[in-house]
This record gives sequence, C-alpha cells and structure tokens, in this order.
Amino acid sequence: MKTSTLIKTALCAFVLTATAVAQRAETPDFRYDTGAKINEMTLTQGGTMVVATNDGLVGIKPGSNELLFNFTDYGRVKPEELSYIPFAPYVVVAQGGFAGISSKKAVIDYISGKKLFSTEDNGWKMATIVEVYMPQNKLIVAGQRTSKEKFASQVAMYDLNTGAEDFRFNLVDPGKVTMRNFAVTGRPLLLKDRVLVPTSQGVLSKTHSGDTQWDNKLKNVQWMVANEAESDIYAFITNDNKSNTKIYKIGSNNGAELWKDEAKVKGVVTNFEILPQGLAVVSNTYNEGKSVFAGRSESKIAMLGASNGEDMWDKAPKTKGYVQHFYIMDDGILFGIYDGGINKVSYDGKTLFKKPLKTGENILTMAETDQGLIYITSEDANIVNLDSGEQIWKKPLKYKRADAVSSTFDNKNNRYLISADEKLFAVDAASGDVSELSNNKFEGKEAPTGVDVRNGGILLTSDQNLMMLDWEGGKTWHEYYRAPGKSALGAIIAGVTAVASAAGSVAAANSSIRNRIAKYDAQADRDADLAGGLAAASGASVAEMLKRFKATAATANAQFILTKLDDGVGLVKINKDSGAMEKEILLKDKKPEYQVDDRGGILYYKADNNTIYAYDLKK
Repeated sequence: MKTSTLIKTALCAFVLTATAVAQRAETPDFRYDTGAKINEMTLTQGGTMVVATNDGLVGIKPGSNELLFNFTDYGRVKPEELSYIPFAPYVVVAQGGFAGISSKKAVIDYISGKKLFSTEDNGWKMATIVEVYMPQNKLIVAGQRTSKEKFASQVAMYDLNTGAEDFRFNLVDPGKVTMRNFAVTGRPLLLKDRVLVPTSQGVLSKTHSGDTQWDNKLKNVQWMVANEAESDIYAFITNDNKSNTKIYKIGSNNGAELWKDEAKVKGVVTNFEILPQGLAVVSNTYNEGKSVFAGRSESKIAMLGASNGEDMWDKAPKTKGYVQHFYIMDDGILFGIYDGGINKVSYDGKTLFKKPLKTGENILTMAETDQGLIYITSEDANIVNLDSGEQIWKKPLKYKRADAVSSTFDNKNNRYLISADEKLFAVDAASGDVSELSNNKFEGKEAPTGVDVRNGGILLTSDQNLMMLDWEGGKTWHEYYRAPGKSALGAIIAGVTAVASAAGSVAAANSSIRNRIAKYDAQADRDADLAGGLAAASGASVAEMLKRFKATAATANAQFILTKLDDGVGLVKINKDSGAMEKEILLKDKKPEYQVDDRGGILYYKADNNTIYAYDLKK
C-alpha cells in the first residue's frame, strides 16, 4: 500500500514538473474568423498580420478577438496586387485595368486599420500613379477623374495622417482642345514648397496649392532627385532597351536645363549620390543574349561634374561584375563586387588601394571596425586597412563555399566569431590570429546558420538544432528536435524579409539617404535602417511602428522549433541559455502554416480555411 502511494506521489510530481516545463497551449489566446477562405498571410514590418482571403484583405492585431480591418471593396486580392511600403505603415492595393495600369487602387494604414485613400471614394476613374512619400507622409496620385469632372487628367496630393486632400490640379484644362497627350511618365518629386511632375510633354512645377510655377519641354522623365538645398534637380530617362540612361540637370526656380548637353551613362542607374566633389553614379548593363561584341553584363561607376555633367575620371574603375556594396567615404568611394573583389577610388579617380583586393564570391558583410574594414563572403573573411587595402589578419580566413555563414563579435574575449562549413572560427581582434574554436556537427543534416554570444557562452543555431559552447569551444549542451518532414517545413510562411529588402530601391530617388558604411554591431545596422525616413516622419501609426523597431525582440531569449510531438506536429519553445523546453504548442496539423512574430512575441497559426489562431509566446 505504501509502495503504491509512493509511486502515485512520484508520478504526480513528475507530471506536475513536466507540465511546468512544457506547457500545452492548444487553446489560443486569440482567435480570428476571417469570414472567407485564407489564401496568404503576411507579417508586416509594423507587426500587423495582413491576410488575403477570397473576399479581400483582413488585418489582425492581437489584443482582442476582433479584426483590425476587413477590406472587401475589391473582392479577392492576389499577392501581386499588394505593395507594402518599406519602413512605412501602409499597404497599397492595385487591381483591375490593363497594360500594367490599375483602374482601382487603395491605401490602407495597416496599423490603425483605416482606409486612407481609394480611387472610388476620391473621385478617380483610373489612377496611373499612386506614390507614398516618406518622411513627408504624403500620397501623390495621378490619373483620370470620373465623368463628373469630364474625365480630366489630374494630379493630387493627400495627407496620410488624415487621408485629407491637400491639393489637386489639371494636367490639361478639360475644355482645352489639344492633339498632345498629357500623361505622367514617372515618379513625381515632392519638395518642401512644390511638386515636380514628369509628363509626356515636359516637367511641371506646381506649388502645394496647385498653382503652376513653370514647365519645360523635357519629355518622358522617369524619376528625379534634388540636392539638399532643393536648388538643383537631376532628371533620368532610360531608353526602352535599357542600354543607356540620360541624366539632365534643371534649375528648381525656372526648369531650365543647366548643362549644355545631357550626361549619358551605360545601362540603368541603380545608385546616384550628390556629393560636394561631384555626382557619383552606379549603373548596371544587361547584355545577356546579345553578341559577344556587346560587352559583358556588369556595373559601371562614374563621377560626373555637377557644373557640366562631364565625366571627371580619365579612367573608370573596372568592376568585372555587379556592384553589391557601394559606400561613400570621406576620401572616396568604397565598393564590393558580387563575384568577388573590393576596391576604393578617390573622388578624382585615383585608386586608393595598392591593388584591388581579391575576395570570395558573394560579399555578405562589409562593415567598419576599430581595426579596419571587415568583409565576410561565402568563401572567406578578413579585415583590411581602409587606406591601403592591405590585409590586417596574417592570412584571410578561408573555408569551403558555405550556404550559411554567420558572425558576431564576442566583447568578453575581444574576438570575432565566424561560423561556416560546420566550423566555428575565432579571430583575435587585437592580433588577427585565427583559430578553429570548434567543429560542430549538427543532426538532421543541418549546419549552423546563426551564432550568438550569450551570458554563459556561445550559442549556435539552425532550424532544428541549438548548441551551447563554453568560451573555449567545448560543448555545454546540444538540443535537437527532428523536423516533422519537408512538406511541413515547406508550409512555413516567409514573412516580411522580402519586403524589407525592397527599401534599398528607393535610396536612389531620395537624396537624404546616403550609402554610409555601418559599424559592425546590430544597433548601428538598426539605426541605418531607420535613417531611411521613418524616424523623421509624423503620425500615430508611424510612431507605433518606430517604437516596434526600437524595441528588443520579445522572444530574444527563446527559439521556436517545429517538430513532431507525442500527439502530432507542433512548436516547442526552447530557452536559448539553458536549452530547456519551456512550452509546447500542439498545432494538430501535419502541414501547419504559421508565422512567428519575434518582435511582438506572437505565433499566428492557420487553424482552418477561415480561422487564424494567435498565441502569446511571452507567457
């Protein structure tokens, strides 16, 4: 009898302990009925989950079981009809029309849930241009009005804080008879006291009240950029086959061309920097499929004189590939090539490195350190002197071409840690001595994809593995959770990373963004991202988004792994410092579709065709 009681007591204690360590969470903290079949889920930069359904778009923001918004004006919305504005709380919906021109467009603030603009609500029959401007927090629309306004071609600006119209004007007087076609041909340029609109007949300068200041005959401009004082405007026109781009300089006060002849560069301009020394231009040529006499596909770098547009360099630096990194330094331009190679050229065209630095392919990292420039590629790593290009480390760290390379700085031991080719290398920051700290064999045919310095040691991670090493590289613990199968892993939703990467594409059209090289630490990178304009913008939704960017990730001390539990497929929450399992979430689905919001600490799970569950991972 006593034996039976002891067994029951021990068993009860075991169950209670197991429950404390691995809390079941099949019951969600929030549940959302989308009202229609779910087609796609996207976690936005602002933290709202936007769900595309057969009826439209649904917004989810945990805190209640109510939907944040349910946009059904256009019915089912396809993925290609959605544009998430990088570093801004807006999604643009474009639907219908032909030849790439959408007849219906709407702008939704996905943080507040408000529809700020739609062509139908604002009297537009068709919108050819719907452009968001940050940090001004404005929207510029161009297109054709409805029959109530005689189908006039107009341009308007709206305040995205309120959705109110700031001004609107006609491109052509609706009563005027003309054989000329007036159409907006590119992105308007919003300045402090005016907006410049490129059209098929020339550039128009309008005040913020819609009054005409001037117009010129520079037709079919595609985009423009202004200097910091907004006194000089640079306009770009790329020909149809993308073989060259013409650059024009026009005066802000009267629209007159300020150069005797336009500047011409080969290919498509991908970066344009207005500097005290001149105009730095990067353009890409695309010669695939042409004859061998057309030249190779590569990036071109040029420096043009701001006063006349003429090439300032007798000999442009050779790239022999596409420019992957491009940074403005005090003494010149630093650039890295995807195919391998780093070089630096002064503003007067002289090569500053003794010779071009040879590197491995795919330069993953270029950043400043106290010792010089650190570069990490898919094949090697080193630190080089930024003045001469000479190597600081005695010899570059080389490894087999790795699909996953990660690195961090170990402040406690003053060393760089680089994980590649299933090995962890340590590089002493003072001496440059390289050592192999450990050889890490993960299970499940995985290799480490992340390295993190924790209070108690060095953490290596992958999708299914976590391994803690001590400071000498010895294994402290290793946890592995078998993947439930490739089919289940393939159902994980990609999230917002692809959206964030689009932010770089707006840099060339915004003179306030400079390609300054960042310091080798996470905070510098985060600050560089915010420098794109969000930090200077106003509005409640922008403030909420900025607060999210600045906050530490809610799940910074845990990793979530999809695996096979006793009762089916689910997620386990693993403590990064101890390796202990803190929570199980049974999803009861062989092919679960889910998304983890690391910053907000929320798991979104598609429970069935119409329902999404949200779990609070901070508990």
